[in-house]
Formats: sequence, C-alpha cells, structure tokens
Amino acid sequence: MLEKIKSPADLKTMSQAELEQVVLEARQALLEKISQHGGHNGPNFGVVEMTVALHYVFNSPIDKFIFDVSHQSYVHKMLTGRAQAFLDPAHYDDVSGYTNPKESEHDLFTVGHTSTSLSLASGVAKARDLKGENSNVVAIIGDGSLSGGMAYEGLNQIATTGTNTIVIVNDNDQSIAVNPKGGIYTALRSLRESNGQAKDNLFKALGFDYHYLDEGNDLPALIALFQEVKDSDRPVLLHIHTQKGHGVPFMEKNREAFHAGGPFNPETGQYLGGSNGPNYNSVTADFLLKKIKQDPRVIAVNAGTPMFLFSQGQRDEAGQQFVDVGIAEQEAATMSTGLAKNGAKPVWYVASTFMQRTYDQWWHDIALNNQPVTALIHMASVNAMNDESHLGFFDIPFLSHIPNVVYLAPTNKEEHLAMLDWAIEQKDHPVAIRIPVGPLKETGLPDKTDYSVLNKNQVTQAGSQVAIFGLGNFYGLAQEVAEVLEEQHGITPTLVNPKFITGLDKELLDSLPANHQLLITLEDGLLEGGYGQTIASYLGNSDIRVQNYGIDKHFHDRYDRQELMAKNGLSRDQLVKTIVASLQA
Repeated sequence: MLEKIKSPADLKTMSQAELEQVVLEARQALLEKISQHGGHNGPNFGVVEMTVALHYVFNSPIDKFIFDVSHQSYVHKMLTGRAQAFLDPAHYDDVSGYTNPKESEHDLFTVGHTSTSLSLASGVAKARDLKGENSNVVAIIGDGSLSGGMAYEGLNQIATTGTNTIVIVNDNDQSIAVNPKGGIYTALRSLRESNGQAKDNLFKALGFDYHYLDEGNDLPALIALFQEVKDSDRPVLLHIHTQKGHGVPFMEKNREAFHAGGPFNPETGQYLGGSNGPNYNSVTADFLLKKIKQDPRVIAVNAGTPMFLFSQGQRDEAGQQFVDVGIAEQEAATMSTGLAKNGAKPVWYVASTFMQRTYDQWWHDIALNNQPVTALIHMASVNAMNDESHLGFFDIPFLSHIPNVVYLAPTNKEEHLAMLDWAIEQKDHPVAIRIPVGPLKETGLPDKTDYSVLNKNQVTQAGSQVAIFGLGNFYGLAQEVAEVLEEQHGITPTLVNPKFITGLDKELLDSLPANHQLLITLEDGLLEGGYGQTIASYLGNSDIRVQNYGIDKHFHDRYDRQELMAKNGLSRDQLVKTIVASLQA
C-alpha cells in the first residue's frame, strides 16, 4: 500500500481496511529503517494513526501542517511522496529527520527545536486571513514541547484570533525523560483522568474550543474527530492521548531509551555498537554526583534531556539537588541565575544547539548580573549532531563576546574536571565549559592550573617560526600537525593549549612576533567571529601573519564530518602543507 501512495490524495479513496493496512505497513517500515539507520523512535511510532488520519481528512498542502520539533514527521513523509526513503535502504539518507521545504511542498518549515509550532501557526493563519483565503492551519505539538515558554506565547496569540487554527496536543505523558515535572503535566494529567471533563481546564480558560480523545491510537476515532473540527471558524484545541512507541513492546516499556537512538535489534530492542567504557559524559556525571553528595548547595539543572548527564538511578541519588525544568532552556538559564544569587551552586547542563535559544538569558540575566552559574556545554563540535537544525558549532561567537562570561575549552579529562571543580566553587564569574567531544583522553596527571588567573594560555611546546593554537577539541589536531612539521620538515613549532576561549593571553601574543613568522589557530567552531579572529584582530599591527581555521558560516545539513573538515582546510596534511608553503613564501 505504501508503495502506491504518491500523495495524500491517494489515501482519500481508500477503505477503512486499506487505511489500517497503511498503518501496519508504515509501522513496519519505521521499525526496519530506524533499527538500521537510527532516528527518533518513540515519537514516530506514537503518531502513526494520527498522521494517517490527518492526511485522510485534511488536504495538504492547501491545509497547512506544522509539526513541533518535526522529529515525529516520518510517516508524514511516507504519505507525501517520500516513501522510498523508508522502504529502500539505498535511499534512507534521501530525507532528513525533520520537515524540510526543500524536500516537499507538504513541509512548511525547517524545524528542529521545540515549542515553535504554535507561534509559526499563528503567523501562517494570520497571513491566510489577511489574504482572504480558506484553509485549515494545523499545529501538532507534544506535551513535552508544551512545557517551553514559546508554546504559551503561541497559545495566547492563537486564542485571540477568532479564526481557524487547530492545535493538536499529542499527550503521551512524557517529555523525553520519564516522570516529567511541571504544572502543565499536572493539568494534562487531570484532564486525562477525567476524560477531558476536569473543571480546571487551561485551554478552555484561554478561549479554545476543547476536545479530548483518550484513544489516540485508534484510527477511526481520530478520523471522526478530525472530520468534526475540520474547517472550524474558531481556534480549536484537540487533546489527544497517545502512547509513545505504540505497537513496539520494548519501546512501550522503555520509553526514555527509545525516544531516539539506534541502530538496534528490531526484535529485542538491544542497541547495537557503542562503548560501555567511561566517556566525558560519564566522568562528568560521576564527578558532579560526588559534589552533590558533599555539598547540599550544589544542584544540577537540565532542560528536558537529563539522560545525557544522569541515568534515572543517578537522578534518584541526586534527589532534590537535580531539577529538570522541561524543554525550557530559558527557564533553566534564568533559574540558575536565581539559584546562584541566593547562595546555591547551580550546574546547568545543556546541548550547544539548544543553548542557542538562551541568548537573552545569558546576556541579561546571567552575565549582566554576573552570577556564578556553571554551564556545561555538550555536543559543541563539528563532530556532534549534523542536521542543519541541530548544529552545535555556533557557540563560540555566541558566548565569547558577552561580558563577564568565562568560557573554557578543556582538552582532556583532567583539565575538564579541574575546570568544573573551580567553576563550581568560585563566586566571581559565570563560567561555561565546552565539554570535549570524542573519545575520553586522560593524561593520568592532575591539572593544577589556577583558573582564577584568567586568560593564561598553556605553552606545551616552545619553538620558533610558527605557533599553533589548538583550541579544545582541536588541540589533538594541533599536536599531530606539530609532530609532522618536526619529523618531516625540521620545524619545531610553538604549541599552545589556550584553555580560555574568552579573553587573550596578551603577554604570550606580544612575545611571539620576535621569533615567529606565522601563527595558526584551530577551532572546532564557526570561523567568522570566532576565537581565531579575535587573535588576528589583536595582532593586526604586528609583523606576524595569522591564519585562522574553523568551520565556514553555513547551515550544513547531514554533512560528512571528514569532508567538511577537509573543505575548511582542517586535515593534518592540508595544514602542514599550508604552513610549510607560508614559511617559504
């Protein structure tokens, strides 16, 4: 059946039995692809019936579907001419894991972050009204996304329009992690337990025409509900209770582990590959849990993705000294400011790509008030997530130019934990630490650096002619380049581990022109506005030439990491060749 569907119009002639067959085939296609390729598991299995019903009842692309996060849009893609990307392994990479207008007219926006669908829908619906058009605008948002601040802003705006916007709250009683906390979950739970009849109904109070469906994985019930509200002349909110991972027993049982991941055994659910040894996340978690047990003022703060730091057992160990605010990074940032101001020692753990949502909180709340918040920035690398909506290498220009912030770039386990210990105990600055990406590197020697002496770089090898600054993740690349220059060209470069991203070691920089002709900076981040260009600006009137290497400013999508590095001149051999040629020029 899936192979016959070239557009949603093909669904509209099908019988109930044929639609049920589409549901079965879509679920099987999901299982086969995700188990081999990886991806978002539970979110997609939970909305198979809903997606089939949506496309059966509504008329996309005239009716506009806006998926929040859009990580649950796999079946939507199957039904809009892209089934081959889920049926043929040779074409698995033809589509992204999120909606993308470059792929199809049925994808309205490129969306990868959370809580944006309602605001987008409010704008789409308003433009429709201004143009005098008639169509349905349907925003699909999960209960996890509903915990983000923008979701409330969107609800508030939509409720005032008085025209058609259909909000679908996909409520599976789980954000990404199990046991979600917060008032929105309390309100949704009350509505579920009362079959939508609870007296205290947030959505009705806002002005929505509210409908509740408890059997959210029942295809006929979904079709009937959508037919009832289609072409409504007022804002409608459909509260639909679904099951995350529906139809796959091991996903239903372990919903947190199967939010996303893979590949895995499709029969047992056992994830394949990976390493069980220590890594930067695990050593960070162990160290932080030890600090929590030693000091009741230390508190770990996270926004919806605690599994990247603490296991469920570790969260239980931390108890009241761990808080998950839901998918609300702005709340995590500003709550941490309040915690620090009142004498606690907050450690906010956040992915680089999601931290981008908190620029104002960093600027206005944390930095302007100069509170000693510790932020652990993970997946900040070209070697982290590579979807264009989830890029994590924009953080250096973001953070490094905000006053009062100290941003640190460790190169190994010992540096990382020493920086973390100092950051938690000091009271003078907001401190962010760029957790290394890649295999755990250990020196076996304690890092005795006094990080209260700001912006002091570490010269790990004294040399001449060329100085190589390898920042954080790219210090290892700098070491490799230095070794080849020594062994093959007789050049002993000065090798520098900067450690500090914010601020320059001016004493060191001022000393280099005397016996160096060239300075190279390597950073695992955006080149434009980055660390290297700050050095180049400082040395602009000196006799030393400065060459900066990083990632070009572009929304790279599903890129091959080594190819992108090479494109930006960031391979060992390219760098050696360039350095030798520059010195000979």
